[in-house]
Amino acid sequence: MSRDVKETSSICPECLKKGKIRKLKAERRQEKDGIYMVKECPEHGKFRSIISDEPEQYKKFQNYWETGSNKNVETFNLYDEHKSQTVLTNLFVTNRCELRCAYCFANSGAEGFIYEPSLKEIERMMKKARNVKPVPSKAIQLTGGEPSVREDLVDIIKMAKRLGFTHVQVNTNSIKASEDPKVAKEWRKAGCNTIYMSFDGTNKKANPWLDQNKKAIENFRKAGLGVVLVPTVINGINDNQLGDIINFAAENVDVVRGVNFQPVAFVGRIENLEDKEIKEKRISFSEVHRKVEKQTNGQIKVRDWYPPTFVNPISDLIESLKNEPQVRFGCSPNCGSATYLIVEDDGLLPITEFVDVERMMNFLKEKSKSKNILRKTRLAASLLRNINKFVDSKKAPKDLSLKRLLVDAIVSGSYEKIGKVQKKTLYIGGMWFQDAWNIDLQRLERCVIHYATEDGIIPFCAYNGLGYGAKIRKKYGIPIKEWEKQTGKKMKDDLWKGGPLT
Repeated sequence: MSRDVKETSSICPECLKKGKIRKLKAERRQEKDGIYMVKECPEHGKFRSIISDEPEQYKKFQNYWETGSNKNVETFNLYDEHKSQTVLTNLFVTNRCELRCAYCFANSGAEGFIYEPSLKEIERMMKKARNVKPVPSKAIQLTGGEPSVREDLVDIIKMAKRLGFTHVQVNTNSIKASEDPKVAKEWRKAGCNTIYMSFDGTNKKANPWLDQNKKAIENFRKAGLGVVLVPTVINGINDNQLGDIINFAAENVDVVRGVNFQPVAFVGRIENLEDKEIKEKRISFSEVHRKVEKQTNGQIKVRDWYPPTFVNPISDLIESLKNEPQVRFGCSPNCGSATYLIVEDDGLLPITEFVDVERMMNFLKEKSKSKNILRKTRLAASLLRNINKFVDSKKAPKDLSLKRLLVDAIVSGSYEKIGKVQKKTLYIGGMWFQDAWNIDLQRLERCVIHYATEDGIIPFCAYNGLGYGAKIRKKYGIPIKEWEKQTGKKMKDDLWKGGPLT
């Protein structure tokens, strides 16, 4: 796709409130204060939503558009064919939850019915994800709702490993894991690799469950489970906490693998949303970048961030070495971004400060094109010899073992060796998920995070942002009274009694 293309398609949010998806022509338009999506509905008028207020960064990111193909993903007649493979499969295992967070994607606990697929149904959905082409899904996230309210979560984790998922992560508010140390150990023993933990700030005003987060982190540390902190960033609520969250992660780098910021998306019961609320709480990812720079005293700069597709040369090189398809990021460069930090005694050092990452990726891209690819040992020697061209030794950490680990990880593509690299660093990134106001169908057709559902494989921002997930859950859910009769439980008993629910 040309990086100069400004025309795209979107939908009308007001029509969606009434249950209708109306496709509209849209444009990414540069204005004085940033790049905006502009669209017009013949019935409801014009809509304008921020894409980026960092024009230079936006321009850099547009160099990294990718296009692949994945016919397994449901398109809902919004576009001809899905263009990207699955990088992460989400599996929604329950819509029950102990909390009632106002910004919840799934409106958990308040949908008016219970959605909780059986183990057999979950197995069928996992198999769908493992059968996608061209590359079977290798990573799965068990999500909801709150997965830990299910008493059989350990069985679900074991099932995922048995069916061939090499990476299994649990998306959790951490309440249950904070209250019982055995929970973390059981999840780890069952095969869980990573905890994806809600973490909205380092004070109780921004994060009412801070004490529970800290207790859970201690339990995950003892169990040997890595944690990714996941703050939902809301303008005026916790956007002043970004630097503190990164510093907290750095202080716990032995167990915290990264921070995945998620600027708030307006999904769920959108019929109750007013334009004023959206305008007040909306925050763009470029604004997150800028606030991170300010709140870390310039240690992490706007220029240090790159889109997910930037790292594809590594996948291409591994594919050439192994002669088998590898998972690649095919998402739009406007979906998210990331950087890596070295946590040092005197502060944070982004890898981009001592590695010319753009030249290095171009070098790897050329290596992956070689028809007579070198044997692994010779390739490793070549990388070690050439990697010095891209590393500023004066700025690099004193412990250069990271360089050797990085080469080993690139050459082998080994999950374990890549994990060792990650333990030396802190990932800082995130995804800006779409809602009806800012959804860009050229982004959607390249989505790489997919839900495995009873009705097929569905892109994340269609499942949540267009409301397909709610329809599927209702279709396969049952009335609350019926669920209570079947299980002998009361839904209200799920509610956490140890503190605030939202």
